[in-house]
Amino acid sequence: MASAPDSRSLGELFSDLTREITTLVRAEIALARVEMGAKVSRAARHAGAVAFGGVIALGGLLTLIAALVLILVRVGLPAWSAALLVGLSLASVGAMLATRGLAALRAEDLAPTETIRTIKETTTWKDHTAS
Repeated sequence: MASAPDSRSLGELFSDLTREITTLVRAEIALARVEMGAKVSRAARHAGAVAFGGVIALGGLLTLIAALVLILVRVGLPAWSAALLVGLSLASVGAMLATRGLAALRAEDLAPTETIRTIKETTTWKDHTAS
C-alpha cells in the first residue's frame, strides 16, 4: 500500500515538529514527576521504618544503659564515674553510627535517571533531525 505524498508546506512541517517536540517535553516532565514521586515515596517509607525502629529500640536501650551503670556501681565505681564512663562510650558509638548513616543517605541516588536518559535521547534525535 503506497502512501500519498504529504501536501504540507515546509512551514507546516516545522510547525508540526515544534508541536510534537513540545508534547514530548511535556511527557518527559510528567515522567520525571512520576519517577521522583516514586523515589521520594520509597525514601519516606525507609525513613519511617528507621524512625519507628529507633523509638522502639530507645526504651530498651535506656533500660540497658541504666543496668550498665548499676553494674559498674556494684563493681565499686562511684555512681558519677560509672555514669560518665557509660555516657562517653555511648556518645562515641552514636557519633560513629550517625556518621555512617549520613554517608549512606548521601550515597542514595534520587535523580530521575530514566527521565534524564530519555531527554538526552530526545535532544540527540532533535539535533540530528534539525540538521
